[in-house]
Amino acid sequence: MSLPAPTLLDHYLVVGNPVAHSQSPFIHAMFARATGQALRYGRLLCPVGEAGEFARQVRAFAASTAGEIGEFDTAAVGRFSGPARGCNITVPFKFEAFALGARHTERAALAQAANLLSFEPAASGGWLADNTDGAGLVRDIEHNACVPLAGQRVLLIGAGGAAAGALGPLIAAQPASLVLCNRTPDKAHALAARHADWAAAHGVALSVRPTDEPGSNFDVVVNASASSLQASAPPVPASALRAGALALDMMYGAAARPYLSWAESHSARGRDGLGMLVEQAAEAFFVWRGVRPETAPVLAALRQRLADATAPRAAP
Repeated sequence: MSLPAPTLLDHYLVVGNPVAHSQSPFIHAMFARATGQALRYGRLLCPVGEAGEFARQVRAFAASTAGEIGEFDTAAVGRFSGPARGCNITVPFKFEAFALGARHTERAALAQAANLLSFEPAASGGWLADNTDGAGLVRDIEHNACVPLAGQRVLLIGAGGAAAGALGPLIAAQPASLVLCNRTPDKAHALAARHADWAAAHGVALSVRPTDEPGSNFDVVVNASASSLQASAPPVPASALRAGALALDMMYGAAARPYLSWAESHSARGRDGLGMLVEQAAEAFFVWRGVRPETAPVLAALRQRLADATAPRAAP
């Protein structure tokens, strides 16, 4: 009797620093099971501050099969390992990831930052750099939080890789106005200048304001700054929130709690970044696999997983 042919599992991972906390392996494993895709997904911690190390490690992964490299933290979802197909990129390497792309999607080109690389062969044009952060954010706000962005007043806090990825898709959702603020004004002005034509084409009033005077009574306030990672106070005054506003932090878990508590104490509706995380992952899965997974079951399972991880445990 002949044995069944082995199943080759395409290999993906998330690269960042820190990265041990990343829920991306769990999310993509659920997507793969739901859609019948043969893949495995792991994590790679890349050192910060070593010139060229990010590019070296990504290229090493791209040239490997999952079974050849022992340092990648992969879930044992199958016996046979196939080629590396792509990776997600998180803090602080999104600008470096953009530079590794031979081709760039329009949304990545606007952001000048990438959270996704697809390892396409040179015959197909070479590696594709994309940015699914903004698509995931907009999807979470409009579909999961049920807040239409069209005609709203939006405040985006931050001008780093996360904000850069979010700005273009937020503009494409056609809010009436969008204010960008950042502790380093020059970075905010440079990001806004790159999106000026995009904003004009979509009829959106785009401006830059200081963090201590961003304006007041916004309908949607998105924190894309590093304040939550640094356990800092929200970087804008409470007057930025109108009563009932949606205040979303791109972080989740313990890092997001101070921002959410601040928002809710000022009559706004706090929302963490878990929905955005799942939605941007679904967009990445579609780019890689050509299949768009359902996100609601995955988001529910992820919230339960994190709740279980933080629940008090009885003494043995």
